[in-house]
Amino acid sequence: MLDLSFLRKISKGDSKKMKRYISLYLEVTPGTFQEMEKNIAERDWEQLRINAHSLKPQADFMGLADLKEHLMGIEEAVQSSKIQAIDALFTAAQSRHLEAMDFLEKALSDLSAQ
Repeated sequence: MLDLSFLRKISKGDSKKMKRYISLYLEVTPGTFQEMEKNIAERDWEQLRINAHSLKPQADFMGLADLKEHLMGIEEAVQSSKIQAIDALFTAAQSRHLEAMDFLEKALSDLSAQ
């Protein structure tokens, strides 16, 4: 589902740093997904591509390889004008993001309890 080993590695196992990265993801990504929804509704494909691109490093840090793949798919769909694929890609990305939010909230809680 979610692999926090990269996050552990870049934070050198420091739970305070891990909590900061997880908190950042939990704070920033929901707004970016809302922006992406708005981009789709307004057919602002370039801004959608930019927003998808901006989330890729965060997905990497959290070990969300499948979310990163969906985001890359959105970027590619915009770049190649395959607009009909965007809704399905966004739905998959958003679904994965929501699953990750639950997991990361629990991980943050567990780190705070240590």
